[in-house]
Amino acid sequence: MEIPAVTLQKSNSIKLYGGVLFTFVIAGIGTIASDLPVLDRIGAMLTSILIAVLYRNLFGYPEDIRTGIQFSAHKILRFAIILYGFKLNIDVVLNQGGLLLIHDALSIIVAISVTLLLAKLFKGEKMLSLLLGIGTGVCGAAAIAAVSPIVNADDEDTALGAGIIALVGTLFAIGYTLIRPLLPITAVQFGIWSGISLHEIGHVAAAAATAGPTALTIGLLAKLGRVFLLIPLSIILSLWTRKNGQETAKKAPFPWFLLGFLVTSIIGTYLPIPKTILSVISNDIGPFLLAAAMVGLGLNVHLSNLRSRALRPVLAMLIASIVLSAFSYFTLWF
Repeated sequence: MEIPAVTLQKSNSIKLYGGVLFTFVIAGIGTIASDLPVLDRIGAMLTSILIAVLYRNLFGYPEDIRTGIQFSAHKILRFAIILYGFKLNIDVVLNQGGLLLIHDALSIIVAISVTLLLAKLFKGEKMLSLLLGIGTGVCGAAAIAAVSPIVNADDEDTALGAGIIALVGTLFAIGYTLIRPLLPITAVQFGIWSGISLHEIGHVAAAAATAGPTALTIGLLAKLGRVFLLIPLSIILSLWTRKNGQETAKKAPFPWFLLGFLVTSIIGTYLPIPKTILSVISNDIGPFLLAAAMVGLGLNVHLSNLRSRALRPVLAMLIASIVLSAFSYFTLWF
C-alpha cells in the first residue's frame, strides 16, 4: 500500500523541523548552563557539544529526526559561519594590522605544520589532526567548522575537533593569565602574544583583558588577522582537496559559504549598520546557531572511539600549541 504524498510530506517536515528544534533546544540548554560556575570557563558551544555527546551515549542517536539534525550540522553550520563574518573588520585588519598579519601567517604555518608532523610521528589520524592544527592556527572551533566541508571531514571528526580545541584553548587562556605577571613583557606585547597564539577570539579576549584595555584591543586586532587569513587558507585547502584524487575532487565543491563570510565582513565593515544590531548578530545569533550546529555534529560522537581515535592527534595538538606559544613569544621582539 502506497503512502499518500501529503502524509509523506508531513512526515518529512516533522523529521526536518523536529530535528532542527531538537538541536536548538540542546543549544539553548548549553547556552544557559554555560553561565554556571566551571562551565562559564568553557563557553556555550563546548557545553552544548558535551550535552549532545552525553545524550548520544546515554540514549542513542534520535533516528526519527535525523534529517533535521543533519540539516543543523551542515546547512545551519554554513549559515553560522557566514554570520561569523560580521566579527571581522577588514578595514582595521588591513590598515592597522599589516605587521600583525605576518605574525598571524607564521602562527598558522607553525601550528598546522607541527601538528601534522607530530601526528605523523605518533601515527595519529590525519584528518582529525589536520582539523586540530587548523583550529590551533586560525580561530578555534569556528575554523574547524569552516574547513570541515571543504576537506570532507566526517561529522564525528568535526565535533571532536571543535570540542577539543575549545577545551584546550580555555586551559591555555587560563595559563596565560596566570603567568602574565611573571613575564618580562609589556601589556601591549602580552596582547599581541595572546592574539597571535591563543585558539579562539573568546580565549584572546579573556587573557588579554587582564592586561588592560589597550592589550585587549591589540590582541583582538591580531586575532582578527588570523580570522581574515581563514579565507585564503580555505581556498588553498579547496584546491588541494580537488587535486587529491578524482573521486575526492567530485565531492569537494567550492566553499561558496566563504563568499558569504566575505560579504558579511564587508557589510559589517563599510555599511552604516547600528552597532547594537551587529552585536546581536555576531555575539548572540551567530554563536547560538554555531552551537546548534555543533549539537548536530556532537550527536555523532561515540565515546568508545574517543580514546582510540583522538588520543594521538590531541597529544600532537597539545605539543603544537606549546610550540606555537613559545615561537610567537620570541617573535615579539622582531
